[in-house]
Amino acid sequence: MNFVCGKCGKTAPVSTREPKCPCGGLWKLDFTPPKFSLSGIDREEWSIFRYRKFMALEDGAWRDVSLGEGMTPIVRLDEDVLLKMDYYMPTLSFKDRGAAVLMAHCKSIGVDYVVQDSSGNAGNSVAAYAAKAGIRCEIFVPEGTSPKKIDMIRAHGAKCTVVPGSRDHCADVCREKVEKEGIYYANHVYNPFFYEGTKTYFYEALEQLGRLPEHILIPVGNGTLFLGAVLALEHLLESGVIPRMPQIIAAQSQHCDPLLQAAAQGADAPAAVEPRPTLAEGIAIGKPMRGEELLACARRHGIRFVHAPEEEILPARAALAKKGIYCEHTTAANYAAYLQYCKEYGPARDCLITMCGAGLKSDH
Repeated sequence: MNFVCGKCGKTAPVSTREPKCPCGGLWKLDFTPPKFSLSGIDREEWSIFRYRKFMALEDGAWRDVSLGEGMTPIVRLDEDVLLKMDYYMPTLSFKDRGAAVLMAHCKSIGVDYVVQDSSGNAGNSVAAYAAKAGIRCEIFVPEGTSPKKIDMIRAHGAKCTVVPGSRDHCADVCREKVEKEGIYYANHVYNPFFYEGTKTYFYEALEQLGRLPEHILIPVGNGTLFLGAVLALEHLLESGVIPRMPQIIAAQSQHCDPLLQAAAQGADAPAAVEPRPTLAEGIAIGKPMRGEELLACARRHGIRFVHAPEEEILPARAALAKKGIYCEHTTAANYAAYLQYCKEYGPARDCLITMCGAGLKSDH
């Protein structure tokens, strides 16, 4: 198993410490899983690693890293909407799926110190799994990140550096440290092992429901769940397990929508946008590093982008809370985007929406 550059095709062993190809392209995994079947699931393992037969894992390091992530319930909100409760996770967000696999990989290749930039959830998740794996960790977050997320990062023993300015600037500062000091960049966008974890969301939903819903709404900033979705759904389709691709709805913040604008224009690269302050901090990514890849996937599968209207995020959060679902603002944006999609395209019946972050994490 190797990394392969998505830009020039150059390969490198997955043990490389280089965060990307010398040409600047980001790594993909040269890995083809066996055909998916329910019989291939290890039903005695109660974590995402019950699907390890279909995941790119080098060894059994995951056993020393897993915190029991995954196996989150699906709750019916109403006759049209199902909620996948992914904030029922060790660090209260869906990012645990990817962080568990990424830190298992780091442990497998002997990494002892990692850095990462994040709007909060991914950083908290990497910090927790790095702690479990015995790996030192520093997380860079932009100013304005929820104080409770920062508290959680530091509680796991990681150093948390708050960077003035935007989320994109925060990433630049972190990457500069990686380049200057040669520290391993355990980043949820750059490292494709992260997507080997997020794709389990869809294996899990299939196992739980015995099918996949007709519509699946996914929030898209850097696209970590989005790319996991495409990997998993293409795998399930090729395996003959699902008859067709569900209609994927990709939600972007109304105040930060480079992919939505690009898709509307038929462009191959993200549009140049100036992010404005938004409650949906988790998807406020003005320059998604895998933007061209995300847009290519959207074209290939007829994925529709939709805004989460800024003024509808708090009402959506309140509506969910009235049903017993207390989620963070970015997660509420998913429901706001679903309601907006219904306004634009008509009723979206049988829709699965991720509840990706817990409410207490974004109470400022």
